[in-house]
Amino acid sequence: MLQEVQMKATAWLSDIFDDETRSKVKDMLENNPTELTECFYRNLEFGTGGLRGLMGVGTNRMNIYTVGMATQGLCNYLKKNVAPSALSEGEESSAQMKVAIAYDSRNNSRLFAETAAGIFAANGCKVYLFDALRPTPELSFAIRHFGCRSGVVITASHNPKEYSGYKAYWDDGAQVIPPHDKGIIDEVSRTAIESVKFDGPKELIHVIGSEIDDIYTDAIVGLTLTPDAIARHSDLKIVFTPIHGAGVKLVPMTLKKKGFTNVYTIPEQDVPDGNFPTVKSPNPEESAALNLAMQKAKEIDADIVMGTDPDADRVGIAVKNGKGEWEILNGNQGAALLIYYLIKRWGELGKLTGKEYIVKTIVTSELLAEIASKNNVPCYDVLTGFKWIADIIRKNEGATTFIGGGEESYGYLCGDFVRDKDAVMSCAFFAEIAAWAKEQGKTMFDILLDIYVGYNFYKEAGVSVVKTGKSGAEEILAMMEGYRNNPPKTLAGSPVVKVMDYEMLVAADLTTGEQEHINLPQSDVLQFLTADGTKVSIRPSGTEPKIKYYISVKEPLPSVDDYAQVNRELDDKIKEIVGEFR
Repeated sequence: MLQEVQMKATAWLSDIFDDETRSKVKDMLENNPTELTECFYRNLEFGTGGLRGLMGVGTNRMNIYTVGMATQGLCNYLKKNVAPSALSEGEESSAQMKVAIAYDSRNNSRLFAETAAGIFAANGCKVYLFDALRPTPELSFAIRHFGCRSGVVITASHNPKEYSGYKAYWDDGAQVIPPHDKGIIDEVSRTAIESVKFDGPKELIHVIGSEIDDIYTDAIVGLTLTPDAIARHSDLKIVFTPIHGAGVKLVPMTLKKKGFTNVYTIPEQDVPDGNFPTVKSPNPEESAALNLAMQKAKEIDADIVMGTDPDADRVGIAVKNGKGEWEILNGNQGAALLIYYLIKRWGELGKLTGKEYIVKTIVTSELLAEIASKNNVPCYDVLTGFKWIADIIRKNEGATTFIGGGEESYGYLCGDFVRDKDAVMSCAFFAEIAAWAKEQGKTMFDILLDIYVGYNFYKEAGVSVVKTGKSGAEEILAMMEGYRNNPPKTLAGSPVVKVMDYEMLVAADLTTGEQEHINLPQSDVLQFLTADGTKVSIRPSGTEPKIKYYISVKEPLPSVDDYAQVNRELDDKIKEIVGEFR
């Protein structure tokens, strides 16, 4: 391995690379074999979130050269796989193919975006490049708006500041899926740095900005279901923070267009900054990321707190509970609130015709499926990653109507004009739900309890175990193999009755011995289902050096008054299950 690494690294001493890169590689070759191995032992690959990694030099790092090879490989794939007959009117050959590019607030994001734009242009593509940082969902919207064949957003989503990433999108505005993702990977793997065309003609790069912002945000406002409640509660106190990211402009803009007049922001976090100086991690899944917003909410007695991640595709929310205390909702609770509201209001407005559906991922709460089922709305289960939700929308386009969808990792979507999770849209809807609740003399937390009483009280928890580097990746593989060969017999005292293996595509019923085929693409995921409705899912992260555990337990909630007791019981069950996997 070290010899192979040294050969790969030595190639980076050629004149193709800039002086700073060559100097760093030379230093590692001479003085730091451990770091050299980490930087060169593999090439970055597309996972559930695309290309993502630490910034630095080497084939296993995000830099202008790995971005360059990825972009050239994508160009090569597009030229080979977009037949002239498939091009839109006015596009006579692949030389006129259109692509869109966006980027977030991370360090080097603009550099990587401009690098990709130059390469697309050098390959004859017409490029739509945003004039400044923009939310990832707006990139999805722009691809569809301009009729692009592909698109790229430079982001590492909610990862720590040391990371960057490169998400590739297809013509429907969704992240690439098979066979395109594998085809692009193959092209990238065959792309030598010497073949990358870095500098294309400037006239092929078209800068876009506020005109698209207006079209995109107007479309979001057009989804509004309860305008009267918003009008009567336009002074709803909303605290919003973009956590130094791309939501800084469009979330407040959209809330204002919706009719909300009382939006408070956090000035020190309104500054786009790839170092994220006010937080340890810019991840709204972590409660600490909302600390400043929560402080503001307590000062002004706000109704809702919302915070978006650096590329504004995920949103964390906090509301006041029955005791008037602030409580941060998890992604499953946010998804349940949204889906419940959408289905209820669609029904009340006479919009349910029997041809509507929702989508969730296999690791997201089954509460969403229960809500849908009891309202006669089909619910699709898909693999982790919003691209699979988008895949269902594409397959059903023109036949049935997508109401909404979500995943436990704080990503949600309504309508079909965006094909990725959308925190701008989600913020607009959560504010609307808060106004709708207030119209009934309730809080959002009251609505959540109504859902638990009307269906079941589901409670979820996620546990991630970090295993970094090459040795960590090998350890994660061994752990998955261990669970696959020796699944647990019980969880919190309840027998495991079903094992779902998404790599083997087999669902085994342990009570009958019967096996069913899982009709989804292969993925390294295991699920254990117990007799009492507990579900535990285990998978390696596709974008981070982690193995992830998703725990879901449930009990009936007879009344709102029983909430505290049942909540403690579910907490105890989750703790017991976590202990069983330690």
